[in-house]
Amino acid sequence: MIRYSEITPYIKELAEKSTSNNNIQPDMYMKHNVKRGLRDLDGKGVVAGLTEVSCINSRKIDQNGNEVSCRGELYYRGVNIFDLVSGFSNDGQSGFEEAVYLLLSSKLPTADELADFREQLATYRSLPPSFVRDMILKAPSKDIMNMLSRCVLALYSYDENPNDISVPNVLRQCLQLIAQFPLLAVYAYHSQQHYHKGEDLFIHHPKKEYSTAENLLHILREDGKFSPVEAKLLDLALVLHAEHGGGNNSTFTTHVVTSSGTDTYAAISAALGSLKGPRHGGANIKVVQMFDDMKASVDTTDEAQIKQYLADLLDKKAFDNAGLIYGMGHAVYSLSDPRAEILRTYAKQLSQEKGMMDEYRLYRTVEKLAPEIIAEKRKMYKGVSANVDFYSGMVYRMLGLPNELYTPIFAVARIAGWSAHRIEEIQNAGKIIRPAYVNVKPQVEYTPIDKRV
Repeated sequence: MIRYSEITPYIKELAEKSTSNNNIQPDMYMKHNVKRGLRDLDGKGVVAGLTEVSCINSRKIDQNGNEVSCRGELYYRGVNIFDLVSGFSNDGQSGFEEAVYLLLSSKLPTADELADFREQLATYRSLPPSFVRDMILKAPSKDIMNMLSRCVLALYSYDENPNDISVPNVLRQCLQLIAQFPLLAVYAYHSQQHYHKGEDLFIHHPKKEYSTAENLLHILREDGKFSPVEAKLLDLALVLHAEHGGGNNSTFTTHVVTSSGTDTYAAISAALGSLKGPRHGGANIKVVQMFDDMKASVDTTDEAQIKQYLADLLDKKAFDNAGLIYGMGHAVYSLSDPRAEILRTYAKQLSQEKGMMDEYRLYRTVEKLAPEIIAEKRKMYKGVSANVDFYSGMVYRMLGLPNELYTPIFAVARIAGWSAHRIEEIQNAGKIIRPAYVNVKPQVEYTPIDKRV
């Protein structure tokens, strides 16, 4: 029987030929003025489109007309994220549904509009008959993001009008996916745990009166229970992950795929494939694992040992030898990431309630020391600060969320931003997005097969 997963000697030889024939060197990107990652050396993104969905600010013009770094700012449809969070927190309400409404409609909802919107999401918070059995339980996956993507593509077959890319139809599809994502993610997790790890299987139905965050905790836990503080913090995390400008990898993927004229399910599945990558959606897992390794390797009450560990990380001598301090630095932000600032405050509150202040103090110590050590060992084009992943992993762990769900929960939130950007691309784009590449391979003569060596 053929072992399809085996890397055979033939495959190894072919891979070696492919690797040895790759002559593209790092300095060639500079030589040909190629914006690798679509970013300049100072981290400034190459402008590839226009958007009204969200805005990120990390630099401002000072009184002398010079561009200088500033505290990071994030706006959803022109509304400052600090003001948005403060608003629903002061009202004692969940905020994710309000953020989704804002992103999709470009306005803050009235009380009646928000109530109607929540009711509409609750109506869509279900899956087609037998979908859980046929798509999730019968073909369990070891990777939940893989299952999410597969389920999204499968939902195409249950849609009576899947190819209509008019705005009303796409909005309907997006609202349904926003409502369904928590179910798909958590049910996929339960399936994985049961079939691959021998855990008990249970499937809870969502409750109409619960918010997105409350339902996620309800269907995740066997007893279906959660505290108001837990629901509030998860809701906050969803709000902060809902959108982050058009330039992040998965949102840009949404724009690129949407510009081809394809259906919603294909576009969102492509975005999920992007988010699945550890350089994008999996960073918060790496942060938690890095801290676990740190606690097992050094005395975390000794600042000198922590500092040496962080230096070893950059020197590829610790943890996964990747040369990274996970959770530190961002493609755009320099002085601060507003999402990390907000999460830090709430993480401290939860740490106090759960008796985990030692853990919180360790995170704060690393947040203070890491920029200094990075500045010593790396060529810096802009400042370095903690990003949202630095604290989200800590928050998810305190909430008792399994590592396997960290990136899927990111998707549960970011589907809101993807939806807003897909609709915007449909409304405003008339051409397919097609960048250019510089060919650096010289032309060669064709050699007849009997003369090749």
